[in-house]
Amino acid sequence: MNTFPECFPCFLSQALRVAQMIDCTTDQVKRLLDEVALMIPDIPLSRTPPHTASLIYRKIAGITGVADPFAAVKKQCTEAALRMYPRLREKIASAKDPLFTALQTAVAGNIIDFGVETHFDLEEDLDSMMNQQFTLCHYDDFKQELANAERILYIGDNAGETVFDRLLIETMAKPVTYVVRHEPIINDATLEDARAAGLHGVAELLSSGSPAPGNILPLCSDEFFVHYRQADLIISKGQGNYEGLSEEDRSIFFLLKVKCKVIARHIGIAEGSTILKKQGKR
Repeated sequence: MNTFPECFPCFLSQALRVAQMIDCTTDQVKRLLDEVALMIPDIPLSRTPPHTASLIYRKIAGITGVADPFAAVKKQCTEAALRMYPRLREKIASAKDPLFTALQTAVAGNIIDFGVETHFDLEEDLDSMMNQQFTLCHYDDFKQELANAERILYIGDNAGETVFDRLLIETMAKPVTYVVRHEPIINDATLEDARAAGLHGVAELLSSGSPAPGNILPLCSDEFFVHYRQADLIISKGQGNYEGLSEEDRSIFFLLKVKCKVIARHIGIAEGSTILKKQGKR
């Protein structure tokens, strides 16, 4: 997905939020915003937003000296999600359609996102999210491809959300390779975050090689591409992965909450919607 003009204020807003979160001095905040603003003329609209975000967060780390500003937040979100795990696992197991309920649970976990200006209470908001109906739902297609799949590639998104992905993986009960970010960026899950969620017990863990908050294929590793090409079923979580993979001409199931008007417009649905969207053909 290309960058749109509305993305540029978002880049500046993200830089400001991070700077305030790690208690930068006023001079540091001003310098950071100046540096990000100077990047804007050189950002082509043909570049995906996550690719640009990787450059901006590199700039943030260079100016502040903080390589992983969301480290504590990621740990807190994972711990909170793990406390909910037994209750959610029981709810899925007792559901009339455990697979569909697991999908609802997984997409509900996508509220954990510090890359957009959002405020949430995980335990309070999750029940509401799980009762929200999918605006776009290609569930029958998903069930059919899952039934025939031998190799599943699950591209993860945020730390804490990983616990809800784990529930879906356990419910699918098939071999899964779970993809995480190559290095810390925003609150996206790394190998360390995936292990903290217990995913190493239910899936093979794989770093994408991409430094961006989304799977940008030209930045991914050769190892990732082997799994990507061989996968019978691909599940892509979250907005960043949608931005990176939405132009791919192959079957991908996008599972996410739409938190951005640009993405809402690109898909053709309302902001705030949740989707299980199949793209492309085998």
